Amino acid sequence: MTTHTTNIPAHALEHAASPGHMLTTTAARALAVLRITTGSVFLWAFLDKTFGLAYSTPAERAWINGGSPTKGFLSHVGVGPMQSLAHTIAGTWWADTLFMAGMAAVGIALVLGIGLRVAAGAGALVMAMMWFAEFPLARFTASGEPSGSTNPITDYHLVYAVVLVVLAAAYAGHTWGLGRIWARLSLVQRNRWMI
Repeated sequence: MTTHTTNIPAHALEHAASPGHMLTTTAARALAVLRITTGSVFLWAFLDKTFGLAYSTPAERAWINGGSPTKGFLSHVGVGPMQSLAHTIAGTWWADTLFMAGMAAVGIALVLGIGLRVAAGAGALVMAMMWFAEFPLARFTASGEPSGSTNPITDYHLVYAVVLVVLAAAYAGHTWGLGRIWARLSLVQRNRWMI
């Protein structure tokens, strides 16, 4: 039995994966806008928590001033299977560092349109952990107070995770981003998961 292999040139792979073959120009542009705005959500969270831009983080609680980007959120987890773990890791140096590195990396990747598969995986993981921390399935907290959950399953964390996967699957970095250039890099050609 003879196996035939076809060597597909890199430019053909790039062309086959471009939004033009799967999407209308308007749809590709709409996905680019969704990619950039979603990236700005992640980047803004990083910047506000790092520098205390006085939106959700006052300057005195900024990361650069010794504040903890995870302590406020994780120490107030009052429901669900992650409650004890969240309280344990709240404010630890490694949780702060991993969270902030993830927020910055996902935001930069989305805004630039590069590494969307990795960004989708990392961002979806962060969103899943935050979903479990808020645990919208529970109607009441551990203290018996209403949890404030408005939907037992679908909340904004799940929506962001789905958006990230859609952006990666649709090659949204190719339109108004550096996705095409990124895809041509030899390192990325050898490691297609990096697209």
